[in-house]
Amino acid sequence: MMINKKTIGVILTTLFLAVSCNRSDDSGGDTQTGAKQINNFVWKGLNSWYYWQKDVANLSDNFGNSNQYVNYVNSKNPDDLFYGLLNDYPNTDRFSWIVDDVEALQQQFSGISKDSGMNLSLYYKDTGKVNVVGIINYVVPDSPAAKAGLERGDVIDKVNGIAITASNYQQLFSDNFSVSVAENVSVTSSGVVTSGEKKKVNLAPVVLEENPVAYYQKYEINGKKIGYLVYNGFQSIYNDELNAVFAQMKKDGVKDLVLDLRYNGGGSVESAVALGQMVTGNFTGSPYVIYDFNDKHNKYDDTDNLSDKVNTYNFVNGQTQNSGSQVINSLGLSKVYVLTSGGTASASELTIKGLRAYINVVTVGAETYGKFVGSITLYDSPSSDYTSYSGRNTSHKWAMQPIVFSYYNGKKEANPTKGGISPDYTIDSFSYFGTIKQFGNTSDPALAKALEIITGTKVARTSTQKSAFSLYDGFLGTNKTFKKFGTEMYIENFKK
Repeated sequence: MMINKKTIGVILTTLFLAVSCNRSDDSGGDTQTGAKQINNFVWKGLNSWYYWQKDVANLSDNFGNSNQYVNYVNSKNPDDLFYGLLNDYPNTDRFSWIVDDVEALQQQFSGISKDSGMNLSLYYKDTGKVNVVGIINYVVPDSPAAKAGLERGDVIDKVNGIAITASNYQQLFSDNFSVSVAENVSVTSSGVVTSGEKKKVNLAPVVLEENPVAYYQKYEINGKKIGYLVYNGFQSIYNDELNAVFAQMKKDGVKDLVLDLRYNGGGSVESAVALGQMVTGNFTGSPYVIYDFNDKHNKYDDTDNLSDKVNTYNFVNGQTQNSGSQVINSLGLSKVYVLTSGGTASASELTIKGLRAYINVVTVGAETYGKFVGSITLYDSPSSDYTSYSGRNTSHKWAMQPIVFSYYNGKKEANPTKGGISPDYTIDSFSYFGTIKQFGNTSDPALAKALEIITGTKVARTSTQKSAFSLYDGFLGTNKTFKKFGTEMYIENFKK
């Protein structure tokens, strides 16, 4: 059962978020200190809020009062200044980013962006780590990819008529490109082998509105009533759709849940907390996520508790605005099964860790992305300590999305110090090639394994399949991990 898209009554203009390190600063004048307006905002916003502020010498309070300050901030454009001030970028901090179009940023928060509608996972084809192959995880309904006839499970081996490699795969995310779907796909001991061309299609990304509540199906196996839910992004304007699908599961008598977060890069913390309540519902009022800000903002070191209410939102005039609240539909589960991949990030990882403080969470798939930090949006509004959208300086459109907090679950259990969350049951990612079809089809090795664990019965031949080729570090990423906004975890409507 596909969930219908939500219609937003907004006329969308130029929304594509383009981040470039070569654009001019368009500073709009100097501040009273002599520093360019935008650059001054970049430095001061980071100096106040950045989680690793103490670890960056050029963000120290003393540097801001030094004679070198003005020359330093004026010597760079805003992009270069921002990324030059991050802590060990792009290693320790690969998550913070800056934009020159705050309106486009607001669209991103609501799941509206320019995209082909083809969600891909990319892998190295062999141990040489030069050749690359993509597998389509899903296709957004009514998108250019859907209209071109691309389907979940298709294997992409060429971009713009050329074999995909580690040097050219970024062309898959450009404004206009073509992809070739391999006719024949096999996995040998040497790697993924493709041949022939099933089809070649041209794709021109457009502004898309993607409903993250992508798919729900009920199974009845060995007397078990099992729900399978694909949830692809924590976007608060779809809180009501998420709550509605849990209402349907309650009506269907679901007692076991397989929650597919393999393609979910994260999003709103508020939506993540609501999902935790929908799964269990037995710990209302208990802490679900604990925040740790930098020393300048310890007063925000707070918790979000599980609640029996969820806020609902619409997207109006460039902003996500509250439209009311609903009583949460909870399944009352004491165990949940979560499908994971290298694209399971931030708020998805919070969901796993948050639920594990209270119930049994069984993970099936691959190690998650490994992002246990989050952000807020900073605007050029110094009177509000850079947190007010309405009070921002409107002479420019720059805004920042830096990491400002780390998070823990309700028991403040330690996060992994390196990498992500390891699965309880590992699924060889290369076993997906040639096996996955539409959502809900039990040829999917991870879904089949979860159903097998729940029912004690193998539901498909592929449930224990292992590919002939295995490469530990073979996963490159997904559409979402390659994009700056794709793995975001943010506090919505952050206010003092």
